[in-house]
Parts: sequence; structure tokens; C-alpha cells
Amino acid sequence: MTDDLRYPTGPFKYDPHVTPDTRKQAIAAIRDAPSALRSAVRGLSDTQLNTPYRDGGWTVRQVAHHVPESHMNAFIRFKLAMTEDNPTIKPYDENAWANLADVPREPIETSLALLDALHHRWTTLLEAMTPDDFARTLVHPEMGQRTLDFMLQMYAWHGRHHTAHVTSLRTRKGW
Repeated sequence: MTDDLRYPTGPFKYDPHVTPDTRKQAIAAIRDAPSALRSAVRGLSDTQLNTPYRDGGWTVRQVAHHVPESHMNAFIRFKLAMTEDNPTIKPYDENAWANLADVPREPIETSLALLDALHHRWTTLLEAMTPDDFARTLVHPEMGQRTLDFMLQMYAWHGRHHTAHVTSLRTRKGW
């Protein structure tokens, strides 16, 4: 943990020395992300859900909707990289998505259920992948060429990162 409210678990750091164990740990983090986020938001009132995790940051509600949106994109990116040679993927404006009209209107349970189902499917894919599959690449227009090993580690971090936004806010507020 860090004192930087933007990165309560620290910024993402890719470990290029990938082993079967590091993959297994990252897959476990992806498998566990839905239950961790669900636990983090459990029992929060609408007022609490509408509280930003930091000044200028997203609300807890926006975070709860963002994680499955981001991870849907990740799942699709994995599928593209598994079925095409070095595909260029499409980035999206996550801040614009977080401010669309559905976010304040839709109960977070909808997104939590989506995250459960999505991660079930994604974990099934990840557990079936070989080391050669994880070496496959995609091109992110803003980040350049990345392997699926990189993407696996990044999204394992991403779920923990946003869950920690909620849990650190709860700690600071005494919720």
C-alpha cells in the first residue's frame, strides 16, 4: 500500500521474468477480483457510492461500473490476440465512459454480476492458455506492442488497484 490515493497498491510494474507461478498468481488475482470488489462495496449507501475515492477522482459507483467495462475490453483484447496476428486494438476514453448516463442510473449489482460472469469466462480462457499463447502480441495505439503476459499482469493489478480505491476510502472514512 502507498499513501498516493491514485495508486493505493502502487503503480503497475510489469515483471518480465514470467514463470508458471507468476502466471498462476495473476490468473488467481483475476479469478478473485469480482468477489474482492463485491466485498469492498458491500453495504455502502447511495451517498457512500456517490463519494469520490479522492479529490478529483471517480466515485465508488463509477469505479464499480468501470472495472467490468475495462475488463470486458481486456477479455476481447485477449481473444483478438489469440485469433489474429498482432492485432491493433481500439483504446477507449474511460473517463467519458464513466460519465455516461447509465453509470449513475444503473445499480452497481448489474456491473458486479457482469464482472462475475466475465471473469468466469476469462479465467477459463486463461487457464487453457499455453506459454506460447501468453507470448502472443497485440498493439495498443498508446502503449505499443504488448504480450498477453504483460496484459495478464496489468489486469491482475487493475482489479486490485480499483478495489483498493474503495477499501482505502472506507478505511479513511471509517465505513
